[in-house]
Order: sequence, then structure tokens, then C-alpha cells
Amino acid sequence: MTGSLNANAGPRIRYTAEEGAPYETITVDKLTPIIGAELGGVDLSKPLSNRQQDEIHRALAENLVIFFRDQVLTPEQHMAFGRLFGELHVHPAAPHEPGMPEMMRIHSDKNSPRANGEGWHTDVSCEVEPPMGSILHIKTCPPRGGDTLFANMYAAYDALSDRMKAYLDGMIALHDGEPVYRGLFKPIGVADKAEYPRAEHPVVRTHPVTGRKCLYVNAGFTSRLLGVPRDEGDAVLRYLYQHMENPLFQCRFRWRENSIAFWDNRCAQHRAMWDYWPHTRSGHRVTVKGDRPF
Repeated sequence: MTGSLNANAGPRIRYTAEEGAPYETITVDKLTPIIGAELGGVDLSKPLSNRQQDEIHRALAENLVIFFRDQVLTPEQHMAFGRLFGELHVHPAAPHEPGMPEMMRIHSDKNSPRANGEGWHTDVSCEVEPPMGSILHIKTCPPRGGDTLFANMYAAYDALSDRMKAYLDGMIALHDGEPVYRGLFKPIGVADKAEYPRAEHPVVRTHPVTGRKCLYVNAGFTSRLLGVPRDEGDAVLRYLYQHMENPLFQCRFRWRENSIAFWDNRCAQHRAMWDYWPHTRSGHRVTVKGDRPF
């Protein structure tokens, strides 16, 4: 596999490796043949060698979401790891740590009206330049439940019929943050903003590293298809959302204390399960800026 990130993706922007070639500085244990891998042999609290950085880039490109266990990180170390992949993104609505706008708080307990990310989505796709990836560090886990599901949007696109691929070719969708974020965080004291981002993106996106096509609509943010009647567009989106949820495209990650998940928002969707009430699940997320989909 050969690829290159664009100029926004951080100081180490290239890798060259054949998919399936052995890794030298990390271990890679796939969760499924389609998506997800647990990485070992690396301590993210310590400086990474150039070779380790390259192999983590490669593992993310090949597996779409990668996981690390037993990682004890300070907020500064968490952000430093994210910056290896690019400039950090500031969420347009969610709460963050004081003085650290890039450090998003993820917290649900017995008093929470909802949990972060309960429906299938890709993070903040309503922005003109949506995030490249998200790095979630969970420090407190419920005794059971609280898993996160991830789905491969390359596989979802590849499984479409040729007629559907032709129909979607060149089609644009509107992604709107207003109905998602307006009032969402008021119960925890976060005031609404005057406006929230919205953007138009291709329904079929080309990944800037792998060059592969993937579906880039999601039930969280995509409000409609442009250029077709509303009822037709709504019916197509319903079909695509149902199609994307095929378990054959998925993996499921069981959290433990001090686990990390790093997912590629450009080609994967995720869904957090809130099946652990009244227990607590808590941690932090940093998100890496991306580029405009094409």
C-alpha cells in the first residue's frame, strides 16, 4: 500500500508499505478482517520513533480504527500524540477542559440525559473541512457495556450495486450541525452559539491517503441530498443508512480502563452504546483536523 496525507495532516505525512507486510516496531492484532486492530508494543506516553509513527500511520490506513490498551496519559501527552497526525480541531459545540479547547470531555453517568455518540455518525461532518480522525482515551469504564461499534465505509460502498454507484456518482449532500447541536449541551451548562456549521460534501468520497472510494453520508449530520426531489433523496438516504449498518462491515470494541481508540473519520462511522446506566463512563477526546472531501 502506498499513500500520502495532504499538507494539513502533520509533519510525518508519507508511508510506503505493502498491505500484509510485517510490522517491525509494533504488533497489530486484527479484530475482524474488515475493520479494527489492537496495537501493542508501544507506550504513547513516551516519544515515538519515526518508524513507530510511520507504522501507526500505516496501521490506521489499513484498519480504519486502531486500539491501544493500558495507556496512562496526561492531557498534554494525549494532545501531543494527536499532533503527530496534524493540527488539533476544536469542537464547535461540546464541552472541553478549562484552558484546553482541543481536549473534549466525554462523560456519562446516572444523571446524564444522554451519552455522546449514541447514533451512527462520523464526527463533525457538518464542517467544510471535517476532522481527519478522533482519539478517545477512556479512563473510567462501567463494569459491563459501553462498547463502541465501528463500520467500514469502503466496504459499504464496494457492496453497492453498479447501478446504485452510478446513481450516487457526483451527488452532493448537505451536512447540517444546527439540528444536532442546538440545545444539546445545555443540560450540562454549555450555552448555544449563534450558529453552527453546515457544509456540502460528495456522497461518495475519495480517501486522500488510500485513494479508495467510500460512502460519506451519515444519519447524525446528513440532512438531505441535493439535486433530487426531497422524497427521493430521503428514501435513498434511508436505504444507505440501513445498508451501512450491516454487521459484516463492523467491529465492536470493549473498553477497559486506560484504553484508546483512534478512528479515521474519512472512511469509518461509529456508534457508542449507552447500555450501562446508571454507571459512569468518562474520558477525553482529541480530534485531528482534516481537509475538504473530494
